[in-house]
Parts: sequence; C-alpha cells; structure tokens
Amino acid sequence: QVQLVESGGGLVEPGGSLTLSCAASGSFFSVSAMGWYRQAPGKQRELVATISTDGGTTNYADSVKGRFTIARDNAKNTVNLQMNSLKPEGTAVYYCKSSKTYYRGRYYPDYWGQGTQVTVSS
Repeated sequence: QVQLVESGGGLVEPGGSLTLSCAASGSFFSVSAMGWYRQAPGKQRELVATISTDGGTTNYADSVKGRFTIARDNAKNTVNLQMNSLKPEGTAVYYCKSSKTYYRGRYYPDYWGQGTQVTVSS
C-alpha cells in the first residue's frame, strides 16, 4: 500500500523557517516526480514546488521563489521542503504529492499525503 506521510509543520513567527518532510512507502518513489502543494482556508489548493525524479529539475511558485527549496533523497524515499523567510500568507495545510508513473509494469496514480499544518503568526 502506497503512503505519503508529511511531518514538520507547526507554528512559526514571520521571518522564521521550517522544514517539511514527506516519507513515501513504495518502491516506485525514485521514478515519480514529487511536489509540495498548499491550501489556505477558503482557497484552492496551489502548487508550491516540484522536483524531477533525479532531483535535477525544480520549479517553484513565484510567491516562494528564493525562499523555499525542495530536495529529495531517493535512497531514503523522502522529499523535503525548506521554507525560509516565512510570511503570514504562507499559513496553510501543506501536502506532498507523488505524480503518476509506471514502474516494473505497474501503473501508479497520483498519491497525496494527509497534509501538515503550517501557521505563520506572531
């Protein structure tokens, strides 16, 4: 059974930092592009950052460029999101997502974690 489990959320003051982690079960991890998304209260879920299967290509939402860094460790089946200079508008539930892929003849659809709350407030 495939699972994505996020951790590392919490309460942080504006200007502070947090690192979110996503641990994935399943041997397909290394062939799946990964992403972090967030959903603020009353708003649609939005893309924060994505990373390619080998970690060589990353993309960021304009609102987080220069402040957030996504990285993955295929040996550990983890993907992290380092968040610096956090702003109050960064308050949201952050979700990890693995993108659909094929591995050893099997199709894996998109998978989502359960989310972790990040609150940026003084």
